Formats: sequence, structure tokens, C-alpha cells
Amino acid sequence: MSYVEKHLIPGESVQYETKLHWIVMLGHAVIGILLALLAIAIPVLWASLATKKKGATVPGAIYVVALVFFVVGGALFLAGLVQRKATEMAVTSKRVIVKTGIAERRTVEILLSRIESVAVDEPAMGRLLGYGTVTVRGTGGTPETFEKIYHPLEFREQVQRQIAGSAKPA
Repeated sequence: MSYVEKHLIPGESVQYETKLHWIVMLGHAVIGILLALLAIAIPVLWASLATKKKGATVPGAIYVVALVFFVVGGALFLAGLVQRKATEMAVTSKRVIVKTGIAERRTVEILLSRIESVAVDEPAMGRLLGYGTVTVRGTGGTPETFEKIYHPLEFREQVQRQIAGSAKPA
């Protein structure tokens, strides 16, 4: 059961859920792949140089360095994956709920009745790939910004629909 589902209040239901876009993993993945390629290239290059010298071999330390690069590269990729999987974003019938992190958790819960505005910022690449930054401003004036959200315009629309649906007639 997700954090959002566990923390619903009586009479509240999840209306919309989204997550971080896969782009959050891009930096981790690129560095991880480069380190993994280095882990393969270092012993291969060393061995090719060693074959030019008769009797030369690849020192064990080179394999250790290659293994360290490979492990660090894999860990970086996993860190990006965990960051994406550990973030929950939901619009409920009463609140906007965002939870990030596992070991160090950060939660933001804003009542729909306290939301003044929802702003969306989509860079050119974000428009092409479907991600952007959403800033929710509550009545206290403090903005809460959530970056690299998958389909940010849909998130804003769902918040606005819930606010309109929960508005009491005058």
C-alpha cells in the first residue's frame, strides 16, 4: 500500500496520481553507463598494451579499479531508479499530497481549500518529452515546487478540477 493510500482521511479518495518523469534518471544513467564502460575499457586497454610487451600481464589492481567503477556506476543508476520509484504525487478529493524519499522522507500535504494557484513551467525539452515543474502556492504564500513531474499540465488540471468540484456555492 502506498503512502498516499495509507494516509487518506475519512471520506477522501485518490482522484489522480502521477510520478516523476524518467528524465530524473538520465544523469544517473549516463554517468553509470560511462563508469561501466570505463570498467570494461581499462582492463582491455591495459591488456592490449601488455601484449605488446613480452611477459607483461594486467595487474590485479586494474581489475579492482574496474570493479569499483562498475559498482559505482550501477549504484548511481539504482539511485536514480529509487528516486523515481520513491516519489508519490496525488490529487485527492481534499488535498494535494507529495511524498519523496525512503530513508529521509519529505511530505507535502496541501488542502485544496488552501490552494491559491498552481503554476507549470515546461522547458522546450520538457514539452517534447512530457515533463515540467509544478509550483503550488497556498494561502500562506509559501510555494511548494515539484520538479520533473510527468505530465505537469494534467496534474494542474486535476488540481483545478478538484478545487472547482469542492467549491461551495455562494
